[in-house]
Amino acid sequence: MALVPYEETTELGLQKFHKPLATFSFANHTIQIRQDWRHLGVAAVVWDAAIVLSTYLEMGAVELRGRSAVELGAGTGLVGIVAALLALKSSMKPLLVHCLLFSSGAHVTITDRKVALEFLKSNVQANLPPHIQSKTVIKELTWGQNLGSFSPGEFDLILGADIIYLEETFTDLLQTLEHLCSNHSVILLACRIRYERDNNFLAMLERQFTVRKVHYDPEKDVHIYEAQKRNQKEDL
Repeated sequence: MALVPYEETTELGLQKFHKPLATFSFANHTIQIRQDWRHLGVAAVVWDAAIVLSTYLEMGAVELRGRSAVELGAGTGLVGIVAALLALKSSMKPLLVHCLLFSSGAHVTITDRKVALEFLKSNVQANLPPHIQSKTVIKELTWGQNLGSFSPGEFDLILGADIIYLEETFTDLLQTLEHLCSNHSVILLACRIRYERDNNFLAMLERQFTVRKVHYDPEKDVHIYEAQKRNQKEDL
């Protein structure tokens, strides 16, 4: 996620971003996310797409327990935190919407650019119990650059909330998704469609992946798209 500091504003819609803490309830936990709009800009506040994607995960849309998941452009880390809590929940019977094939080894990796990692780490440590932190990795990932530190097809589930808004990052993001995905991996991207460039990214994504919309939150105007690598036979 890009780090873009913003000036103070009196607009009502942005006032929530200036609160030092944002509080949520997911996975039977109260989660308090520290925000720092003034110094870190868009990477350090909780956007609606992260809330909608976290809610979607809690609904049981995909099985998380025993799976490997990664959040891209995590910012505050809300989605990754929720995924980690859900992944290691042992007493709740999951509601499966998709029958997916996954590799073994339960862990969640939460990523962002190096400059955002300390802020991200502080939120993860404040909200995950020690036994869950031990299964959670915070790792630098600059899209399209340090992919060698990740094994190809390493993750079963790739998560992203509001990460497709900068057109200059689209090619690098696609390269990153291609690298991290196996043929059985599932990508979940939550976003608002604000501009034509957002639709352009979805069109680019569809050239390499099978894409479908799986959820829409009309109150927050957030869409969730699911993507999987195209079967080579489909392209013949």
